[in-house]
Amino acid sequence: MAKKAEKTIKPAVQHRSFEGRVVSAPGQKTAYVLVETMKEHPKYRKQYFRSSKYPVHDEENTAKVGDTVTFQECRPMSKNKRWRLVRIHKKNA
Repeated sequence: MAKKAEKTIKPAVQHRSFEGRVVSAPGQKTAYVLVETMKEHPKYRKQYFRSSKYPVHDEENTAKVGDTVTFQECRPMSKNKRWRLVRIHKKNA
């Protein structure tokens, strides 16, 4: 008798997520979030900051400039938006 092939279970999809500060909210349901990360040069060990700006989909239009938010990867929402707002933490003073 031939052995039945075992069914493999795929692990749940892990979406990338980041935390950053809202720097612009130009239109409806869109916010631009600035994410700063500290890097270290491999040879000289000097630390420096890198920053990236992400267009984030904000369904309820609640994020305001200065808010700290968490967002994660999702399906394409428009030509440039591939990120969805998950949570608004607080307003920076």
